[in-house]
Amino acid sequence: MTSDDFSSARLSPRLDLKPSASATVSAGPGPGPTPGDLLRRLRARGAGDPVTHVERVPARAGEPAPWPPWAPTELRAAFARRGVVAPWRHQAEAANLAYDGGHVVVATGTASGKSMAYQLPALATLLADPRATVLYLAPTKALAADQLRAVAALELEGVRPACYDGDTPRAEREWIRRHSRFVLTNPDMLHHGILPGHAQWSGFLRRLAYVVIDECHTYRGVFGSHVAHVLRRLRRQCARFGATPVFVLASATSGDPATAAGRLTGLPVTAVTEDASPRGGVTFALWEPPLLPPDSTAASAVPPQAAGDHDAMTDLVQVRRSALRETADLLADTVAEGVRTLAFVRSRKGAEVVAASARRALDDAVPGLGDRVAAYRGGYLREERRELERALLHGDLLGLASTNALELGVDLIGLDAVLICGYPGTRASLWQQAGRAGRSGQEALAVLVARDDPLDTYLVHHPEAIFGAPVEATVLDPANPYVLAPQLACAAVEAPLTPADLALFGDGAKEAIDELVAAGALRQRPTGWYWRHRERPEVDLRGEGGAPVCVVESATGRLLGTVDGGSSHFLLHSGAVYLHQGVSYVVDELDLADGCALVHVEEPDWSTHARDVTDLSVVSVRSYVDAGPVGMFLGEVDVTSQVVSYQRRRIATGEVIDTRPLDLPTRELRTVAVWFTLSPQSLAAAGVQPADVPGALHAAEHAAIGLLPLMATCDRWDIGGLSTAVHPDTEAPTVFVYDGHPGGAGFAERAYGTASAWLRATRDAIAECGCETGCPSCVQSPKCGNGNNPLSKPDAIRVLDVVLANLPA
Repeated sequence: MTSDDFSSARLSPRLDLKPSASATVSAGPGPGPTPGDLLRRLRARGAGDPVTHVERVPARAGEPAPWPPWAPTELRAAFARRGVVAPWRHQAEAANLAYDGGHVVVATGTASGKSMAYQLPALATLLADPRATVLYLAPTKALAADQLRAVAALELEGVRPACYDGDTPRAEREWIRRHSRFVLTNPDMLHHGILPGHAQWSGFLRRLAYVVIDECHTYRGVFGSHVAHVLRRLRRQCARFGATPVFVLASATSGDPATAAGRLTGLPVTAVTEDASPRGGVTFALWEPPLLPPDSTAASAVPPQAAGDHDAMTDLVQVRRSALRETADLLADTVAEGVRTLAFVRSRKGAEVVAASARRALDDAVPGLGDRVAAYRGGYLREERRELERALLHGDLLGLASTNALELGVDLIGLDAVLICGYPGTRASLWQQAGRAGRSGQEALAVLVARDDPLDTYLVHHPEAIFGAPVEATVLDPANPYVLAPQLACAAVEAPLTPADLALFGDGAKEAIDELVAAGALRQRPTGWYWRHRERPEVDLRGEGGAPVCVVESATGRLLGTVDGGSSHFLLHSGAVYLHQGVSYVVDELDLADGCALVHVEEPDWSTHARDVTDLSVVSVRSYVDAGPVGMFLGEVDVTSQVVSYQRRRIATGEVIDTRPLDLPTRELRTVAVWFTLSPQSLAAAGVQPADVPGALHAAEHAAIGLLPLMATCDRWDIGGLSTAVHPDTEAPTVFVYDGHPGGAGFAERAYGTASAWLRATRDAIAECGCETGCPSCVQSPKCGNGNNPLSKPDAIRVLDVVLANLPA
């Protein structure tokens, strides 16, 4: 898939920063502007009003419940020491269900106290049974570390909580296996360390009473499908030792959480969804950056450090003021007001740019004030991340620009405002991020700053799609053969597979085993299927396209960070610009065999933009709808892509300096796609001329990809597309949208099932955009390998009108 890089915005002199006194002292709970006052000040500092909608989420009183009768006095006293005098009703309801042996998912809002829902039954059982154990799983190390602090702070004798992950020193691991009764880890460590070493963990697994799965809504797509089978492997090993643990899951508010949790665990799960916790009021603003004058260029709004960012590329062809620039200005404004603020930015480089721009503006106003702002993202070394977390918790920082690495995890106490730079992909993530603001139930401000993107533009002009719509259902597909087969291989290494295991692993298990036997990976014997090789299968749970690539400074050998293998062709090709902690580097060499990119410090006056070529062929059709001149299909496809070159573009003008070839390997992907075809006659009747068909389909494809996250729990970077005036396999004008993961991730199926609503929203987003010929807010794509050419906005509307007129609702 194409992944052209983009550039962001340099701060303009629009800010008239007048820092309040609280901005120069340690941030505490002192008085500051109310959310309403703060929003009015922010709106007044620019020309025109960028706010398209303000939603007032009212405060809510809590509904306490009595302590469950089974909760021991010692545990109640421990919670009381932490300021908890009684549980909220949803906490007690979920805890009672779990203590009675039922599998339960509590799906309530951010800061609703979901932790107590599993801590109550788990810790009560540990206190009542000195041999019982609990396993806690979190999607991130930071979240597990945060929960460890919370459990340890209760100071319960005999619980001995401990984190067991990749950062755990080997000298401590044996003690944890033998003595800890509350082990906190992540699915990766469960997959790579605990289950393969189940013999060493036999004592712990034999006594396992509860498995806690925190933030389970994050287990979606390919990652979620892998985790679903890791949990089935865990259940299998527990059963071999005679244990049947209760599963307690915690989730952000999500659509149909019981079904999603059941698909994840393979068990019947009861959902608790009525949030009874108190909540402070939230002023939630939708903010659309203003249009730039027609003669302004993208480069006038672009800081050089931003060159090469995936998500920021939309700002290269600037129609509106960059979302990064707007967020950086807002972050500087709020910090200058003494307001503790967290800015969520979708990309790593975007977080760096926002922090650097805000620091620069603040230092211009008050020298040294910029030191109160920092960036936080994945790829930092562990020591850097811990220091930033400490500075945030202790108030040394007033503003932080972060990727979604801080959406979960650290208990962000004392934040007054959250800025969300670009729709995060799902309503669940949006509310999770917005919920990070609010001091102990006090009022908070949340601002969604729209990017130049079809979905963002649609949402800021259709607030009912955010505030009046249910949260998405989590999409995962454990039957994906590209997930199921390697997971069965891992299970066979741990213990021979038997016919009784087929039901545990679900649909497709027997077929996958037969394929593994045919491939020589398994050997069938009367007692089951045995793994034939000495080494374990290599399985990437997170589907990131291979092992991470290390970024190393050539002159010093210093490790700067890492980039996932799937992105390395786009971000770390020879000549690419790489940003770390505000410093620009240029890549000298990308060694894929050794997983290393060598870079040197340089601040060029150009940006780099990778270009790729993609081919797609249809393998099979699973389902289709015959709608006369329109056909809608779901099936398997083969996608072949290769990064073949990159452009260098002058930052000052956007001028293309040159295009340089690259020699990178081809990547092949078998996945699931949804596609629609149209007859040439129907297009002609709609007024689409033959010469305009490629641009019409191309524009419709871009917009459809941009709007699919409205229907499924995906990001536009999870999916790809291709359009053609005549495809050899369909023999008709065709638009394809496919999952960007081997075997599919469930997104294409969701698109097929909601095709009418999905394409209706796509059509509306294009038609309602104020541009004349197409822009990043409607039909231009940050991922386009053809440089967004050709595109025809009016003809894209005609194409979608034909589809919607014929496709059944």
